[in-house]
Amino acid sequence: MNADHDPVPLVLGTWPTPVERAPRLATALGLGADDLWIKRDDLTGLGGGGNKIRKLQYSCAQALAAGATTLVTTGAAQSNHARLTAAAAARLGMGCVLILEGQQPATRPGNLLLDDLAGAAVTWARPGQAGAEADRAAREVTLAGGIPFVIPFGGSSPRSARGYVDCATELLAQVPDLRTVIVAVGSGGTMAGLVAGLGASRVVGVHTGAVPDPVATVAELLTGLTGHAARTADLRISTDQVGDGYHAITPAARHAILLAARTEGIFLDPTYTGRAMAGLVNLCAERRISPGQVTVFLHSGGLPGLLAYPELATEPD
Repeated sequence: MNADHDPVPLVLGTWPTPVERAPRLATALGLGADDLWIKRDDLTGLGGGGNKIRKLQYSCAQALAAGATTLVTTGAAQSNHARLTAAAAARLGMGCVLILEGQQPATRPGNLLLDDLAGAAVTWARPGQAGAEADRAAREVTLAGGIPFVIPFGGSSPRSARGYVDCATELLAQVPDLRTVIVAVGSGGTMAGLVAGLGASRVVGVHTGAVPDPVATVAELLTGLTGHAARTADLRISTDQVGDGYHAITPAARHAILLAARTEGIFLDPTYTGRAMAGLVNLCAERRISPGQVTVFLHSGGLPGLLAYPELATEPD
């Protein structure tokens, strides 16, 4: 689709999302009380909130322009993107098919409950087979007389990443002296949009293990978004928070979740924002972020998924 004829993005959230000072957390990290702010993209509104709403405003506009009747997408069992795609489909009067990797659990905690409430049809796929299952689901929608629109893993595409160029514009108005933005890197679109809007030097991504090569993933999205080849050497992505893998709860993420909850009453999830906060903790400990530098932590949501991990309520040994 030619960018000059792209459909106008929908409005599915409440904008701009607020930014809040986090003085007690900042002090705990060795920063000044006025140095740390939290961008509350967990408060985007629709479907329990989260960063995927910004992307879905663009993807769903494309879907409607194409005459689609059903959204199809993929994700992990506790996918925030899947939950918000289901919510967006309900808001727009569309069908929704979610292809989730793994085995169907005996119960449906966290995001899975919300997927059900929003009326999504859920299919389970073996690891590595979600894409093929999404194609099959799209063919079934077509055979049934509908028009499918397949949204990629994590909702990330060069067009949907524009949602985080919009976020960068908000941040520049809200915190004009920001030095660094810390963001989790999953499917890469959130970081790509922020880099396009703020410049690579001001964005630090924390790899969560969602993709094999986060630098290449973000660079490819950024190139598609801007039309210029992205310099991978310019991208600042920390890869030291993956631990035993995407689905694991790392000790550092557990510590970061407790720290944010007990200093600011802010709740993070173990997959994305917990790892991102662990990355911020590490950056401060190593003095790569120093007192006097204004830092923004992008809270990308994930509270429903947090509720699928009751073991976090137990203090580590």
